[in-house]
Amino acid sequence: MTAPRLTTRRNFFQDAACGVGAIALADLLARDGKLTSAAEPQARPGLHHEPKAKQLIHIFLGGGLSHVDSFDYKPELETLHDKEMPDSFGTADVFNGKVGRLHRSHYRFAQRGRSGLWVSDLFPGIAEVADELTVIRSMTAETANHIPGIFQANTGFRQMGFPTMGAWLSYGLGTENENLPSFVVLPDSRGIPNAAGGAFNWSAGFLPAEHQGVPFNTRGGPPILDLNPAGGASDEVQQARLELLGALNELHMQEQAETDPLVARIHSYELAARMQRTIPEAMELASEPKHVQKLYGIDRNECRDVGRNCLAARRLIQRGVRTVQIWTGDGVSWDAHDDVTGKGYKSHTGEALRVDRPIAGLIQDLRAQGMLDSTLVMLTTEFGRTPFAQASKGTLSRGRDHHPQGFTNVLVGAGLKPGYAYGATDELGYAAVENPVTTYDMHATILHLLGIDHERLTFYHNGIERRLTNVHGHVIKDILA
Repeated sequence: MTAPRLTTRRNFFQDAACGVGAIALADLLARDGKLTSAAEPQARPGLHHEPKAKQLIHIFLGGGLSHVDSFDYKPELETLHDKEMPDSFGTADVFNGKVGRLHRSHYRFAQRGRSGLWVSDLFPGIAEVADELTVIRSMTAETANHIPGIFQANTGFRQMGFPTMGAWLSYGLGTENENLPSFVVLPDSRGIPNAAGGAFNWSAGFLPAEHQGVPFNTRGGPPILDLNPAGGASDEVQQARLELLGALNELHMQEQAETDPLVARIHSYELAARMQRTIPEAMELASEPKHVQKLYGIDRNECRDVGRNCLAARRLIQRGVRTVQIWTGDGVSWDAHDDVTGKGYKSHTGEALRVDRPIAGLIQDLRAQGMLDSTLVMLTTEFGRTPFAQASKGTLSRGRDHHPQGFTNVLVGAGLKPGYAYGATDELGYAAVENPVTTYDMHATILHLLGIDHERLTFYHNGIERRLTNVHGHVIKDILA
């Protein structure tokens, strides 16, 4: 039987002062392998080869971005506008059961930059940085349903409960700054994406919980709620408490230096309370020069919120955060069944106004800061939209239905061929016909760029060596620089 611990003055002050710091300390110890269980391997997978990128910013456009209205120009849609789908395509497979007539792009396309990449006027800001883009025009998905599609885009699986890519990267690579989370999530200021499965999209699944994404508050106020002690203690008071605790721990170490390695380890961490200062400083966007804030569109009402998230993402990875994921809308805000050109909820024009300038500004700022050569930026969606209108047979509308058979994702940055388009859909944009790319391939390529072999990053769970790419996936070598 374990003898009860005597409540000494040192014990009392330690218990009173530690609070959240003790929890964070346990997290830090676990990261260094000092706290493990029989079920958790102590060694990390680590790097498998020299990485091209050190960190990842993932911008997710939930709801289904129309490829034929953004990055996949189809002149044949102009020719066949307001006509039926050709019989040669067979029976169209649609989510909502309506196959209207073919509809040309709702936005003008033009070749941009020296590379000549086709980008529509939906994204005039992103068009300005076309020479930085690596456009994958032959994406395919396994489902036309939002939630399983979004789960697969983020975890590799259509079911909930699997670790997300950011969690796998945290597990495989850890963090470069112990005072900040390895995986940060920046939700849209309109709320977390509950319509897309909510927090399952940044879950650690069966990986150790320390690897789950940490959602920051982006709706005003402190970036992490309840991070600081209750009672309104000043920084000076909190620092005095920690100094007292440190002095008491020092006395304890002198008494048991040879027999208490856990306490000896405390001395090297400077305590987890540093997070209370580090996170607010990282999110102090007002400290950025005015011209930088303007670059992200923070001076514009329509895109201020997304601009703040994009600037915060740059500041976070600059301080050692491994992965930052930015959500736009509630997870299905790009779901333009009724009117692609609308300016409100579930439209493209309205959502693009919120994200175009901030994303372009992020890419330009990363280049100016010399960070784009070590940072990977992803601009992804769960599926595309049909090249025909979502309307009754023989009619047109301004809406488009879900479409997993062929769509576009965009990558930018470290280790990629810039100003480059890979793969192709057919002449109408209906199906990927040249170099089809699956979500598994995309994830395998991202891991490769970050120095990880996707077949070797595994975690044993329920009798299976699980991995992000399941039993599939190959690196898209043709897009690598």
